[in-house]
Amino acid sequence: MTACMMTLGTAAHAQDKGLVGIAMPTKSSARWIADGDNMVKAFKDKGYRADLQFAEDDIPNQLAQIENLITKNAKVLVVASIDGSALSGVLQKAADRGIKVVAYDRLIRGTKNVDYYVTFDNFQVGVMQGQSIIDKLGLAQGKGPFNIELFGGSPDDNNATFFYDGAMSVLKPYIDSGKLVVRSKQLGMGKVGTLRWDASAAQARMDNLLSAYYGKERLHAVLSPYDGMSIGILSSLKGAGYCSKSLPCPIVTGQDAEIPSVKSILKGEQTSTVFKDTRALAQSAATLVDAVLTNKTPAITDSKTYNNGVKVVPAILLKPVSVDTGNWKATLVDSGYYKDSQVR
Repeated sequence: MTACMMTLGTAAHAQDKGLVGIAMPTKSSARWIADGDNMVKAFKDKGYRADLQFAEDDIPNQLAQIENLITKNAKVLVVASIDGSALSGVLQKAADRGIKVVAYDRLIRGTKNVDYYVTFDNFQVGVMQGQSIIDKLGLAQGKGPFNIELFGGSPDDNNATFFYDGAMSVLKPYIDSGKLVVRSKQLGMGKVGTLRWDASAAQARMDNLLSAYYGKERLHAVLSPYDGMSIGILSSLKGAGYCSKSLPCPIVTGQDAEIPSVKSILKGEQTSTVFKDTRALAQSAATLVDAVLTNKTPAITDSKTYNNGVKVVPAILLKPVSVDTGNWKATLVDSGYYKDSQVR
């Protein structure tokens, strides 16, 4: 009996490959909760313990959490940063302890102490959002002109610029030709960025745009980079009489396929979202970390694009999927990501 117990204990101990620290930005977005849960499972399946922390969009809190993970002797830190340029000091401490750092979804900027980056093709996310507007308005068929307003993500999140630039790569020719008109003339991340991707800030800005520029003019499309913001924008539009029989909803894009937005798409309000399968991203992070810690070569897919201001960070890029009324069930339900009852 004792020998058997010792054997079992040895086997269990052998399965423990060490601690991985996971620092997520907030629980206010459903996607980050899913990311965290999926990573804990993926690391456990590979024999690692995971310490998952959420900072609730508070930068000092995230810094303290990362310091704590360093103190606990995490072998690797997987960090989805709140502010991509605020971590240089704490990541130097990690490097001094020989701890590898993986930037998760958001690039960590301004430091040499970030070893890898796992994310989706962020420029392509923006392209998909812009293309959704083009397709729904029939711009490629020569229709127009249409009025559009542009929203960007949080300026301190490196992804926000990729999303915006991706969208503008396909929308700008129509803006330049006059087929798309930005009546507010507010273009560029400096004018359209939304700090912390905040839904209430997006709603307030949409309120201001509608009252200032759309008294008699109709708004036909809104570029929104994130579902939470999209719901806020739609609340503003509804308050101004849109999404009614006499005044249909404008085209409104989004990202992350959050349940409220999927429901909104099914109701005919939000037009589309971009799905990024957090299960696949978590699995990629776990596979990368396991390769690094077992002295194998990680399967890097991009070694040129992601310059953080100090170095080009080797990246693994996953493919996003544009979702609308035509493919939501196959993409989100049939894949097992959601149950049908969650989004109906």
